[in-house]
Amino acid sequence: MSHTTSSRPLPQEERNTATEDLPPDGLPEPARDAAEATADGGETAADAGEATAPVAEATPEQDTAASEGTAPEAATGPEAATETETATETEAATAPAPDPAAPPAPGWRDRHPAAARALAWTTTVLAGALVLVTLLLPNDPARLTPAEFVRIPVEGIAGAALLLVLPQAVRRVAAVLAGVALALLAVLDVLDIGFIGALGRGFNVVFDWPLLGDGASFLQDSIGPAGALGVESAAVVLVLALLVLTALAVVRLSNLMARHRTTAAGTTLVLGTAWVLAAALGLQIAGAPVASRSTSDLVQARLDGVSATLKDERAFAKEAATDPYHSTPGSRLLTGLRGKDVIFTFIESYGRSAVQDPLMAPGVDAVLAKGTKRLRAAGYSARSGWLTSATYGGGSWLGHSTFMSGLWIDNQQRYRTVTAGDHLTLTKAFQRTGAWRTVGIMPGVTKGWPEASWYGLDHVYDSRELGYQGPKFSWSTMPDQYSLSAFQRLEHGRPHDKPLMSEIILTSSHNPWAPLPKTLPWNKVGDGSVYHSVEKAGKDPVDVWQQTDRVRTEYGKSIQYSLNSLISYVEKYGNKNTVLVFLGDHQPVAKVSGDHASRDVPVALVAHDPDVLKRISGWHWTPSLNPGHQAPVWRMDTFRDRFLKAYGPHPDSTTPPAAR
Repeated sequence: MSHTTSSRPLPQEERNTATEDLPPDGLPEPARDAAEATADGGETAADAGEATAPVAEATPEQDTAASEGTAPEAATGPEAATETETATETEAATAPAPDPAAPPAPGWRDRHPAAARALAWTTTVLAGALVLVTLLLPNDPARLTPAEFVRIPVEGIAGAALLLVLPQAVRRVAAVLAGVALALLAVLDVLDIGFIGALGRGFNVVFDWPLLGDGASFLQDSIGPAGALGVESAAVVLVLALLVLTALAVVRLSNLMARHRTTAAGTTLVLGTAWVLAAALGLQIAGAPVASRSTSDLVQARLDGVSATLKDERAFAKEAATDPYHSTPGSRLLTGLRGKDVIFTFIESYGRSAVQDPLMAPGVDAVLAKGTKRLRAAGYSARSGWLTSATYGGGSWLGHSTFMSGLWIDNQQRYRTVTAGDHLTLTKAFQRTGAWRTVGIMPGVTKGWPEASWYGLDHVYDSRELGYQGPKFSWSTMPDQYSLSAFQRLEHGRPHDKPLMSEIILTSSHNPWAPLPKTLPWNKVGDGSVYHSVEKAGKDPVDVWQQTDRVRTEYGKSIQYSLNSLISYVEKYGNKNTVLVFLGDHQPVAKVSGDHASRDVPVALVAHDPDVLKRISGWHWTPSLNPGHQAPVWRMDTFRDRFLKAYGPHPDSTTPPAAR
């Protein structure tokens, strides 16, 4: 016999009841699973006509045990069987019978319909606001005004029209991609805002990515490793959240348009018409055009920027390969400086603002005026002018390489190109003569620096070789006075068979300008341990940067410290053969120098020998350490050739006539 569950015909009353329980439309109830059907005494698969696999014939005892839910071994006698039947009947009588027609338990939306509707509308409004902000976000901090976000973006209108005509599957994919693209564009806009504020230019998507690592290092020096890690983690989370939320927002809006296609199409048409009229009439809100196409303009600008960068790279490579002094023999270079100890010194962030801004200039100008008198009393004279730096707010190495190479190096790609070649630098010209030992004092270099060979430096003393045992002062690894003291101890104060040509980088005026070191007696500097107490008594960068005037004041103090250290060094350790050229590498950030500040930096030449200054009389520089308002302004990349010409023959005169 087949092992099936037997069933019996329903009595007439039960059949009538079952018929009355059908839904009003007469359709059968949804099918229940086999377990529910068996529990209610319904048909099994075998009773419904489905084939089942044959099984061994069961005994009457097995049939009874199976129908009562007990195993044959449990039945030991009539009493046990009776107790089992009684227990089964009791459980069946007390257990509530399931109602297959009962509706499911109400969810949160059913229990709170008003709150659910409010949440849905709020989410939709926020999604629309997020998309609108990403479409209208400017990439210039000067344009971050409310008027920028109440305009009509043509990209939103075009995107809505496209999503309305796409089939469902394609629409969802397009919505996700559009959301991610908008988020990425917003991230680039934020990077532009940050770079304009710090470097006076936008973010270049081709070569500026490594600068983010430099920014992270600066952040760590400013607020500590833990604080920097927190800021970096928050930035990563925000970027990921923006990518996800913007994609979800566009998907939600596209689904809403699909459910209300007619209304969405009409709204898109009205907005499109309004955009055309606003564009034709030139309507504006607080100077911002109502008809916006900022996103498409920014995308086009970035594509043009990438193309221009690639073209510039090729053009600059050809320019760097051409050098009028490339073949000039060393014997004909720098003949006007033979026997002199020449020192080129860069003062970090020393710009025109330091000597002309009403808040910072009084203190800095006083140091320069007093320094001019002090040096004059020691037998020195000075001349000063202006150079326009290739960089602004940061990227000191771009200013250094521009000054030394005679090439305009205003981005990282140009820097990599020129340092990979053999273009003659000013410092390498000294090395080529064979008449000088060339050294570098680089306290800001903390690891290997392969550019030393391109600069033509016989030896570079980086932060690891200067012997400093004191604390860091934010970004600066050591105070400027210590760097100069180490230079005197390691090189300048030691006997040499050749004079020195030195390149020294002073870093105490590097932002964030807190805490600042103090000028000490030279015999107290030692190994730098004395600066521990000075650093502890200094100000916290976070406190300083809370107020713009406080930042500018501390910046001015840092420049005063660097200038005092350098002037005092020449006064104490200079001699009749000392020639000093010092300058700023770039202006400080806009928070200090102000929006749209010039890129000019002061440059001065100090010498004991009058003949040295006589050679540059045609430059018409100001006779002091502080260049006057009317002093000449040159591009920084022109200095190399002017200097080589002033202290040696013109490159044209080095070529024999027969070879021309």
